[in-house]
Amino acid sequence: MKALGKILGLFFLGLLLIIVALGFALTHLFDPNDYKDEIRQLAHDKANLELTLKGDIGWSLFPWLGLELTDATLASATTPNQPFADLRLLGLSVRVLPLLRKEVQMSDIRIDGLNLSLQRDAKGRGNWEDVGRPAPAAGSTPAPSTSAGNAANGEAPASPAERSQPIKLDIDSLIVNNARIDYRDERKGQQFSAESIQLTTGAIREGTSIPVKLSAFFGTNQPLLRARSELQGRLRFDRALKRYQLEGTRLSGEASGEPFDGQTLTYALQGELLVDLAAQVAEWNGLKLSANQLRALGELKVRDLDKTAKLSGGLSIAPLNLRDFLSGIGQPLPPMSDVKALGEFELVTRLNGTPNSLSLDELQLKLDDSSFSGQLAVSDLSKQALRVKLKGDSLNLDRYLPPPAKDTEDADSARRVEVKEAVSRAGSNGSSPLPDAPTQQAWSSKALLPIDQLRKLDLQLALDLDRLTFDQQVIDALTLKAKSAAGVVTLEELRGKLGGGSFDAKGRIDVRPAIPLLSLQQRLKRIQLEPFLKSDEQASPIKGLLDLQADLNTSGNSEKAWIDGLNGTASFALADGVLVDANLEHQLCRGIATLNRKVPSNPPGGKDTPFETLQGTLTLRNGVASNNDLKARIPGLSAKGDGDLDLRVLGLDYRVGVTIEGDQRAMPDPACQVNERYVGIEWPLRCRGPLELGAKACRLDQEGLGKIAARLAGGKLTEKLEEKLGDKVSPELKDALKGLFKQ
Repeated sequence: MKALGKILGLFFLGLLLIIVALGFALTHLFDPNDYKDEIRQLAHDKANLELTLKGDIGWSLFPWLGLELTDATLASATTPNQPFADLRLLGLSVRVLPLLRKEVQMSDIRIDGLNLSLQRDAKGRGNWEDVGRPAPAAGSTPAPSTSAGNAANGEAPASPAERSQPIKLDIDSLIVNNARIDYRDERKGQQFSAESIQLTTGAIREGTSIPVKLSAFFGTNQPLLRARSELQGRLRFDRALKRYQLEGTRLSGEASGEPFDGQTLTYALQGELLVDLAAQVAEWNGLKLSANQLRALGELKVRDLDKTAKLSGGLSIAPLNLRDFLSGIGQPLPPMSDVKALGEFELVTRLNGTPNSLSLDELQLKLDDSSFSGQLAVSDLSKQALRVKLKGDSLNLDRYLPPPAKDTEDADSARRVEVKEAVSRAGSNGSSPLPDAPTQQAWSSKALLPIDQLRKLDLQLALDLDRLTFDQQVIDALTLKAKSAAGVVTLEELRGKLGGGSFDAKGRIDVRPAIPLLSLQQRLKRIQLEPFLKSDEQASPIKGLLDLQADLNTSGNSEKAWIDGLNGTASFALADGVLVDANLEHQLCRGIATLNRKVPSNPPGGKDTPFETLQGTLTLRNGVASNNDLKARIPGLSAKGDGDLDLRVLGLDYRVGVTIEGDQRAMPDPACQVNERYVGIEWPLRCRGPLELGAKACRLDQEGLGKIAARLAGGKLTEKLEEKLGDKVSPELKDALKGLFKQ
């Protein structure tokens, strides 16, 4: 037995010496550079690849199977003159004996100067697509599969366990220096590049932590963007479990370009990444994000990677100055009345989504002095379908609106001059001539609606606010519900409390036609009128609590177009009203005194005229509101009238008949006392001029007053004739005389 063992030992020693000698002979006597043409032809036939080897091929056989390529290019055989890859150096070596055990033990893998130039032509075809798909020769039949070939030779096919057993990897390191990737799409005009790619790893062994470091410079032309990024972490993988982890991940860098308007974004991402392909799950735990001043924490999980992926997780953004952050990344903000607006921002939310949707659920948002809760979602990213459901405590919208323009170069500037002149001429005692009707347009022709955006808008909005401040008006318990789809914006509900009153409105905007169509149904109940009529230059001409019900429609895309095309109906009632700075009682006293041929002895009792009610209905046609049933009740008198409100120039033209009881004060003015002859007479007023004048636009109608005087004089003459003639005058003559004086 000892002799047999010695003989076997000598045999294997000799065999090993022969193998070593053969390896020495092959590596020193065989030169692979002599077979470059055969290698190129093999690449062409088997992979449809045009391989150009300009440099030498270096190799070793034992104990390392080594390969070194220099100065090589690759191109598709269909476009041999358009290489998509070139390589300065590729060096690798593999231990021979472990290969027999399906183990890959490699030394350092080194790749220097790799350039990939990937292009799609105008037809969308890539210059790399034909590689690896050689066309079968004419008349050839597909080669039988390995398992079929083994069965034909009487060999048993490999078991599933043997086929699925992964090759064991053991690589000392991987080094990629100065690599570059360039992608161009001629059809879309897009370009993407990654330059100065540097990749280094530690020893690559399954089940161990592998240090990884990757850095590169990136660039795109749509939009024009440049970025520098660096990734560090420790990679761990288990191919049997299909589990891959990147521990201690840190991605950092800087970006600048068109999206940032010349500013620079400095960013960093940290966390623990896990991809489990067996469970089809990917997770990013311990997420930390920083972008200039922004700091955020979160966690992300994606399920069903093999189907429609589903995202879930959470995100928390620490308080930051949103205005400074947006300015720092080149996102200009529109002018705002408050220069400190957007100074405070904070957000906490749960995330849910799919590849085509994203939802921020259980949202807690703080913006300056406002707090909101609810949901923000994009239900369809391709259509930008926005869903908003929020509840908030308060919002001062005036802070975020543009400041009022100091110099307005529109039609309203000319009208302001016209109104100012009318006010100065009107005076306060009604003794000036009747004002002229206004002529200047009161509305701007500037386009207001973003038509193109509204035609694409897909929106569902539900907003509840405890308090909203808008145009210096405080609205409580605001509820807003609206939706937009297929070019139709629908205001489903808008209601709230304003002062001691309330409002409720519905509306619709149809932007599908070339000229948008608008409609509005509105109801106001006991709304204070004064805040909406006063301005910085002038007090409100009228006060009171307004009830209004209106059904209106119009068309166009500017204030002027909307008013010019305004049609519909409305009814109104004003309670507890006051005509400011206009004493109608004094004017009527003057009229009575004129008829009495006396001069009033008492000065006016006050500047204003209170009234109990003012009501009527309006029919609107092309911006002019006609009213034929105006009724008003003032202590001591009542009035009714008819006329027009020209909303195009904000002017009024009314004829009003006033029935008075005279001076009912404890110490009445004798000149203003109404005798029995005046009972039931309607005293005529004519109101004309800008709406801003209010009751200052009203004057006694001299023509109508003359008719009343004639009637009164005729009545007195008839009485005297009756006294003189008695029964001598026939009834027919008496009627004729009365009719004469009533003309």
